[in-house]
Amino acid sequence: MIPQFEVLPGNHHTLGATWDGAGVNFALFSAHAERVELCIYDTSGKRERERITLPECTNEVWHGYVPGIVPGDCYGYRVYGPYDPAQGHRFNHNKLLIDPYAKQLIGNIKWSDVHLAYRTNSPREDLSFDRRDNSRAMPKCVVVDTAYTWGDDKRPDIHMSDSVIYEAHVRGLTIKHEGLDESIRGSYAGLGDKQIIQHLKSLGVTTVELMPIHHFVDDRFLVDKGLKNYWGYSTLNFFAPEQRYFSGQGDLGEVKQMVRKLHDAGLEVILDVVYNHTCEGDQRGPSLSFKGIDNSSYYRLMPDDKRYYINDTGCGNTLNLNHPRVLQMVMDSLRYWVTEMHVDGFRFDLATSLARDTQGYNDRSAFLVAVGQDPVLSRVKLIAEPWDIGPGGYQLGGFPAAWSEWNDKYRDTVRRYWRGDDGMLPELASRVFGSSDLFNHSGRGAWSSVNFVTTHDGYTLMDVVSYKDRHNEANGEDSRDGHDANYSDNYGVEGVTENKAINNYRNLQRRNMIATVLLSQGVPLLLAGDEMGRTQGGNNNAYCQDNEINWIDWSLCEQDEAFLTFVKSAIALRKSQPLLRLRRFADVENRQVLATWCEPSGNPMSDHQWGESFAKCVSLLISNANSEHESGQLCENLLIVFNASKEAVKIQFPTAAGVSEWSCKLDTAKIGPISAAPVADNFMMAASALAVYSPNI
Repeated sequence: MIPQFEVLPGNHHTLGATWDGAGVNFALFSAHAERVELCIYDTSGKRERERITLPECTNEVWHGYVPGIVPGDCYGYRVYGPYDPAQGHRFNHNKLLIDPYAKQLIGNIKWSDVHLAYRTNSPREDLSFDRRDNSRAMPKCVVVDTAYTWGDDKRPDIHMSDSVIYEAHVRGLTIKHEGLDESIRGSYAGLGDKQIIQHLKSLGVTTVELMPIHHFVDDRFLVDKGLKNYWGYSTLNFFAPEQRYFSGQGDLGEVKQMVRKLHDAGLEVILDVVYNHTCEGDQRGPSLSFKGIDNSSYYRLMPDDKRYYINDTGCGNTLNLNHPRVLQMVMDSLRYWVTEMHVDGFRFDLATSLARDTQGYNDRSAFLVAVGQDPVLSRVKLIAEPWDIGPGGYQLGGFPAAWSEWNDKYRDTVRRYWRGDDGMLPELASRVFGSSDLFNHSGRGAWSSVNFVTTHDGYTLMDVVSYKDRHNEANGEDSRDGHDANYSDNYGVEGVTENKAINNYRNLQRRNMIATVLLSQGVPLLLAGDEMGRTQGGNNNAYCQDNEINWIDWSLCEQDEAFLTFVKSAIALRKSQPLLRLRRFADVENRQVLATWCEPSGNPMSDHQWGESFAKCVSLLISNANSEHESGQLCENLLIVFNASKEAVKIQFPTAAGVSEWSCKLDTAKIGPISAAPVADNFMMAASALAVYSPNI
């Protein structure tokens, strides 16, 4: 091959491929490599133009500067070093590898054994060495120009306590929206379309949480079954946007334009990010990037036999954030998405894994400390999924003060309470008022709890009230996958029914649960499509279904139109009532806000009444001891009545200073408009319903 490019030493300071207008500086970290080759491809990624040995290695970073390389040119790496799995090393220069800092990828993985660094037909299994070249079946990295004119783009900067989060999938949200041009359905451009934004604005949400958009792969075992990794929790690269969501040729500007349009509408964008593991799996998995670049640095390995991987994630491997260069990569990725892509925060998948050191979970781990002191990341929204499957992995309530956390105890409690389970009142009270038992410590606020009854992982809201058993047949695992404990009910018939009484009760229960989420202290999170009656047909683990099981159907029947209207009104009520959006917990030390739980007669609940397992009706009176909320908005009193019993209950209004009459603001038993007639002393609370009253002015 006749050399086309010269190579200069370049620098080691900026990892990845950095274009400066005249050429590109390439820099790749590998502590144990012996040699690194840069493979340069044409813009299609199909024809290799040249291989260049990076000439320098400084501070364990291999680097070189190549004049003449321009945006659009493609590349990959071949890394030479010891193949010694017992010592944690899996170098195999026959495998083309993805740059961990690549900002864009082109092409897809074509699965076969060629991506394995070992020979599958060898009795030594992964201790053997495979000499086949995999480059034709690999995606390629793309050199990019990150320049973009943001203009006057401004972050909405919504306080966490005022946020209403909407968890959505880029493809699933828009793929069936007939109002969108077909060319942008299921894409970043589709999500940024004015029709989608109008729906989000009219709904009243403030923040869109996108399921993974880091470049991910369809796992081989799924492809073999004709399925896909629809959710995206199988990351190959932490900088490059997932290319299947581009409507055009993969211009990064499409992602930035989506963010800017959402910002222009006052909506935030946060990303669900998966830094806990990668798509390379365990010792039997493929060698696509990290494993072949420096396996023993990037992954946590078993200390007594480095051939095997610590698997605290349940996905085959665990990224090693205890290594300074791996931690740097994660921090660089996060800052890139904030500074270059303008996102407003992150939800961290299996966040416990990110904060583990050799002694287990540590709330002062290198990762948590680094994020907390970072001048960029400490200013954005940080949400933890506070668990993994490793020892001591369940850490709900254990993250630092700046973090919010997904609260699965909230989900289970609310589902069980409205299902009618006995003995749920004490737990309901804790969850509705911000789960202070979990979060009221170390200076944490009421917004530490992210409250939900449904997310992508599990049933949709419609399915919670339509199925007792999971129906995951389409996943090809005989419905053995997915959660067992769903705390759901079908109310007489499994799945879809024409029984009007059952459907009416299901709709009532939907209203009860969504209203509870929106009236609780903390941060409400809604699953996209729940407001429109989306169903997955009872599938509670639809991670591999890129089809109608997951796609949102925008054609609404009458009952779903009515439910959508109800959700809008409940969100509007939350926004209008500062007492529903407290930033600090109400307790003995903070007497600004008083919370009183009352039994139906209007008197405060006694210890004996809390212990009655059959009790299912309770009221919450929230009162402000001062005349003004901390935000400056006027406050007064608010009464929320919960009744999960099967009978109507007479409710006596509790004594509240200066209040002689009350007015109903929301009633889940009512489908249409709420009566504005004032009530003085008492009222009949409908069975299996929730109501909100405020002083009549």
